[in-house]
Amino acid sequence: MDGERRVLLMQWHDTVSGKVFWEPPGGGLEAGETPIDAARRELTEETGLPGEAVSETWISVDRDSWWLGERFVKAERFYLAVFDRTPRAAPTTFTAEENDTFMGYGWFSPAEIHALADVEPPELPAVVERLLGASRIA
Repeated sequence: MDGERRVLLMQWHDTVSGKVFWEPPGGGLEAGETPIDAARRELTEETGLPGEAVSETWISVDRDSWWLGERFVKAERFYLAVFDRTPRAAPTTFTAEENDTFMGYGWFSPAEIHALADVEPPELPAVVERLLGASRIA
């Protein structure tokens, strides 16, 4: 979240289904990695932003999604990172798959997120509100 309370989203193109959608930065755990360490690493790799901005605050979000022909049904941790200003995002370490499917970044207000055609998870505005409540940021 930036200083104007906008959320950084990444736009992806699923090359199997053709679906184009927006979602927050994130990714999977590497061997021996804790969830918070993974969140910090993924933020840096996918956006170039400092992983230290990711706070210990997280909530669990049930996900049921498809990516490249594979279905994922699981609970994921969503963490909060807050920046005073609006930093410029640029990937530092994309995989070949990410290079093939990444379309861009954008900072979006809650109202703008509601207006987007495809957002993952679909209840992202409520997820953001839950995260803010958990962090006690007014």
